[in-house]
Amino acid sequence: MKYLFLQYPKCSTCQKAKKWLDENDVAYDDRHIVEQNPSAAELKLWLDRSGLPLKRFFNTSGLLYKSMELKDKLPAMSEQEQLALLATNGMLVKRPLVVGENFVLAGFKPAEWEKLK
Repeated sequence: MKYLFLQYPKCSTCQKAKKWLDENDVAYDDRHIVEQNPSAAELKLWLDRSGLPLKRFFNTSGLLYKSMELKDKLPAMSEQEQLALLATNGMLVKRPLVVGENFVLAGFKPAEWEKLK
């Protein structure tokens, strides 16, 4: 099984995640989350597949998230509006993401990633 690994190469957490994937011989296609930002349709599919709340797909610790004051704005936005916003800039999206056929992992938690092996 080959997974889709979305990451930002300068992100230290993404670097750790990529190292973990390589050390554990997990096959993946690497995608730069800013150069190839996920579309709203991809994000909707991944949201449904993940079972996570939409807020988990936002990079809440990112500078762009904070400068746009999204903490205050997101509650008033519809799911469709939030997905469209996420699709505008990869820096808004939580990373790394691992996309499998029937699951999506957001962020790097080695214990959760064990199921990739």
